[in-house]
Amino acid sequence: MVNIKADYVIDTKGLNCPMPVLKTKKAIDSLKEGEILEVITTDPGARIDIPALVKRLGQELIGSKEEKGVVSFFIRKKRTE
Repeated sequence: MVNIKADYVIDTKGLNCPMPVLKTKKAIDSLKEGEILEVITTDPGARIDIPALVKRLGQELIGSKEEKGVVSFFIRKKRTE
Protein backbone atom coordinates (compact mmCIF):
# COMPACT_ATOMS: atom_id res chain seq x y z
CA MET A 1 0.00 0.00 0.00
CA VAL A 2 1.35 3.38 -1.02
CA ASN A 3 1.13 6.06 1.65
CA ILE A 4 1.93 9.33 -0.13
CA LYS A 5 0.35 12.65 0.80
CA ALA A 6 -0.73 14.51 -2.32
CA ASP A 7 -0.98 18.28 -2.56
CA TYR A 8 -3.74 17.99 -5.16
CA VAL A 9 -6.13 15.21 -6.17
CA ILE A 10 -8.08 14.82 -9.39
CA ASP A 11 -10.81 12.20 -9.59
CA THR A 12 -11.39 10.92 -13.11
CA LYS A 13 -13.37 7.83 -12.13
CA GLY A 14 -15.96 6.99 -14.77
CA LEU A 15 -14.18 8.97 -17.49
CA ASN A 16 -12.76 7.15 -20.49
CA CYS A 17 -9.76 7.87 -22.67
CA PRO A 18 -8.63 10.50 -23.45
CA MET A 19 -10.20 12.49 -20.58
CA PRO A 20 -8.06 11.11 -17.69
CA VAL A 21 -4.90 11.92 -19.66
CA LEU A 22 -6.09 15.40 -20.66
CA LYS A 23 -7.13 16.26 -17.10
CA THR A 24 -3.82 14.90 -15.76
CA LYS A 25 -1.82 17.01 -18.23
CA LYS A 26 -3.74 20.14 -17.27
CA ALA A 27 -3.24 19.44 -13.55
CA ILE A 28 0.49 18.77 -13.95
CA ASP A 29 0.87 22.06 -15.83
CA SER A 30 -0.65 23.93 -12.89
CA LEU A 31 1.61 22.35 -10.23
CA LYS A 32 4.60 24.07 -8.71
CA GLU A 33 7.95 22.30 -8.53
CA GLY A 34 7.93 19.60 -5.84
CA GLU A 35 4.15 19.40 -5.50
CA ILE A 36 2.48 16.01 -5.72
CA LEU A 37 -0.64 15.20 -7.73
CA GLU A 38 -2.81 12.14 -7.14
CA VAL A 39 -4.82 10.98 -10.15
CA ILE A 40 -7.67 8.56 -9.40
CA THR A 41 -9.10 6.65 -12.36
CA THR A 42 -11.12 3.62 -13.39
CA ASP A 43 -10.10 3.79 -17.07
CA PRO A 44 -8.18 0.58 -17.89
CA GLY A 45 -6.13 2.40 -20.53
CA ALA A 46 -4.83 4.82 -17.92
CA ARG A 47 -2.56 2.07 -16.52
CA ILE A 48 -0.41 2.62 -19.61
CA ASP A 49 -1.38 6.15 -20.66
CA ILE A 50 -0.73 8.04 -17.40
CA PRO A 51 2.82 6.66 -16.82
CA ALA A 52 3.60 7.32 -20.50
CA LEU A 53 2.36 10.91 -20.17
CA VAL A 54 4.41 11.48 -17.02
CA LYS A 55 7.54 10.17 -18.74
CA ARG A 56 6.93 12.23 -21.88
CA LEU A 57 6.50 15.39 -19.79
CA GLY A 58 9.71 14.66 -17.87
CA GLN A 59 7.91 14.43 -14.55
CA GLU A 60 8.25 11.81 -11.81
CA LEU A 61 5.82 8.95 -11.13
CA ILE A 62 6.55 8.30 -7.45
CA GLY A 63 3.99 5.59 -6.85
CA SER A 64 0.71 3.96 -7.74
CA LYS A 65 -1.85 1.73 -6.14
CA GLU A 66 -4.84 -0.27 -7.31
CA GLU A 67 -7.83 -1.42 -5.32
CA LYS A 68 -11.02 -2.93 -6.72
CA GLY A 69 -10.53 -1.51 -10.21
CA VAL A 70 -9.62 1.99 -9.02
CA VAL A 71 -6.05 3.07 -9.78
CA SER A 72 -4.27 6.01 -8.15
CA PHE A 73 -1.10 7.51 -9.58
CA PHE A 74 1.17 9.85 -7.61
CA ILE A 75 3.11 12.34 -9.71
CA ARG A 76 5.75 14.79 -8.47
CA LYS A 77 6.36 17.93 -10.50
CA LYS A 78 10.00 18.32 -11.41
CA ARG A 79 11.64 21.54 -12.48
CA THR A 80 10.86 22.33 -16.08
CA GLU A 81 13.55 23.80 -18.27
